[in-house]
Amino acid sequence: MTETFDHIVVGGGSAGCVAAAQLVRGGSRVLLLEAGHSHRHPLLDMPPGVFKLLKNGSKFFKMHQSTPQDHLGGRTTEIQQGNVLGGGSSVNGQAYVRGRPSDYDGWHEVLRGNNDAVGWAWSDVLPHFKRLEGNRRFNNELHGTEGPLIVSDPGHINEMARWFVQSLQAQGEPYNTDFNGPTQRGAGYFQFTYQQGQRISAAYAFIAPLEGNPDLTLRLQAEVQKIVIENGRAVGVVYKDRSGVHEARADGEIILSAGAFITPKIMMLSGLGPADHLTSHGIAVIEDMLGVGQNLNDHPDVSIVARVNGPYGYYGQDTGWNMIRNGLQFKLFGTGPITTTGLEAATFVNPTDPDAPPTHEAYCIPVLYLPPEMLKEVGDGYGVSIQIVLLQPQSRGEVRLASADPAAMPLISPNFLKDPRDLEAMITGLRYFRKTLETKPMADRIDRIVAPDPDDFSDEALGAHCRKMVKTNFHPVGTAKMGADGDPLAVLDSRMRVRGIAGLRVCDMSAVPEIPAGNTNAPAMMLGDRCADLVMGKL
Repeated sequence: MTETFDHIVVGGGSAGCVAAAQLVRGGSRVLLLEAGHSHRHPLLDMPPGVFKLLKNGSKFFKMHQSTPQDHLGGRTTEIQQGNVLGGGSSVNGQAYVRGRPSDYDGWHEVLRGNNDAVGWAWSDVLPHFKRLEGNRRFNNELHGTEGPLIVSDPGHINEMARWFVQSLQAQGEPYNTDFNGPTQRGAGYFQFTYQQGQRISAAYAFIAPLEGNPDLTLRLQAEVQKIVIENGRAVGVVYKDRSGVHEARADGEIILSAGAFITPKIMMLSGLGPADHLTSHGIAVIEDMLGVGQNLNDHPDVSIVARVNGPYGYYGQDTGWNMIRNGLQFKLFGTGPITTTGLEAATFVNPTDPDAPPTHEAYCIPVLYLPPEMLKEVGDGYGVSIQIVLLQPQSRGEVRLASADPAAMPLISPNFLKDPRDLEAMITGLRYFRKTLETKPMADRIDRIVAPDPDDFSDEALGAHCRKMVKTNFHPVGTAKMGADGDPLAVLDSRMRVRGIAGLRVCDMSAVPEIPAGNTNAPAMMLGDRCADLVMGKL
């Protein structure tokens, strides 16, 4: 027997959880299908626990492997994505960063001329951010205090993080009390989506309060294979779970929220995508859409890493007596290193024009943050890493099908640093943050830089370091983007509707025209909230 709902949400990540919850609260019967597992696990709940899971391998992650990247010497890179209810919000570093107003004003300029356009300016999206947010420190025109998404200060700040912030101030950067405040520029400390050591994911904030509500049907380990499209309208989905293959129908809309890799995969398996690519896999073309899987953008990151001259940072805090002591401190008093992700301090800077909008974000990580093979070369121990992120990279990649088999992983080519402007900007960042390490108070604690080679900071050597080290910052976007009427790569209109197909929207980070200048979890939740309003006719 085929089940029928008002709406079906495909993907229980950050955006999907919000969209499903808001639709249920609006009186709709919603089926939420999530391919991953339950979010309830002690290591997911505590801020640093996810890194132990990531290090050892876990069912809570889907490990994507990029195609060989010729411009990186044939390297492939791993790109982990959440395989769990709550998506990225259940496995991320929990930093709450929205980007800056100009990001959304830019989207608005692209979309405002469309037929039946809806606004995407900062003034349009800010009410959604505020409605979702339950900030524990700020209460002003930029922050909300009553929303279910708890946002709070770090529970613990490592001394290395403090020295990082102070060294940047000595370099001329202002201290910034709020990266979501009036200005993004400066050095300071993140706020996080946790409360007293408990992760507040989208699953906890939006889905858990609805447990027992008959209008929400949640299916885990339910992998959607395709959208059912009849006479130009999306009417249902085919999904596979542990009991077999099923079909579910919707009287209202199908909302795709499976992430920037899987949303375009599902669309292509459903006959929506570049006709020649679909035909090559024997998939009947329902709508020839050049943009599906194209325009992949992600924040690339490269680290500069140094050994320190004392027992500073988090090395060894997760083993032996340190682990026992930290666990007891957390259990008895709710304090200590377990109340932090280890990524407390950050900066947004423009190394070439300090008064212009920031071009780089950087995190202070108080460990030797190196790939296993490089860590083996230099030897483990006390250290610090500055993880450098390009905020608005120019390079674009793509997502393609490996085959017509729904179980096959998609082919992902992120093209990190392929555009020469990105490589140049990353080299500029490495030089800037070397100065940070050489500026007091950090300089007093640094023994030596171990990567890149401190004796050769030529463009050639730094370029080689970037090509060897560059990886994802876990922020893929844009593979089913909203765009202007007439843009051949515009998959969606400004109302997040799939062009040419009725009853189908995309409300994850696939939908954004350009990557925000910051972390993507908060914008994803905003998209989910906004999508629900669009479906319910509130916008």
